[in-house]
Amino acid sequence: MYSEKVMDHFNNPRNMGEIENPSGVGTVGNAKCGDIMRMYLDVDGAGVIRDVKFKTFGCGAAVATSSMATELVKGKTVEEALKVTNKAVMEALDGLPPVKVHCSLLAEEAIHAALWDYAKRQGIVIEGLKEPVADIDEIAEG
Repeated sequence: MYSEKVMDHFNNPRNMGEIENPSGVGTVGNAKCGDIMRMYLDVDGAGVIRDVKFKTFGCGAAVATSSMATELVKGKTVEEALKVTNKAVMEALDGLPPVKVHCSLLAEEAIHAALWDYAKRQGIVIEGLKEPVADIDEIAEG
């Protein structure tokens, strides 16, 4: 059902945790399945992602996609990170079962939400980046 890579990233997640004083934080969730992902970015002055961490509440596929997403954006510029899609996350994991594709979408959305927060904090515009639909805290409140 799950590829070896999915199982490896679930059992040995990379970049799990928080970043103190992050450059950007993005939190996304899926009301249907209850998965919540929070991604933290540390971006240097040249716009390169020095470090990235995640905290995920959810199923094994949610943890695995979060882990792989962090691997795909670490060391990239914010513009390169913006181009990491759910399809790229799934391909890097050697696929996901159809019922778990939404986890890869959450991972892509978490990257975008963290980049949005970074851009907002820096007072910059990242070409092609759209404002997240809603922050998970806003969803929980109302």
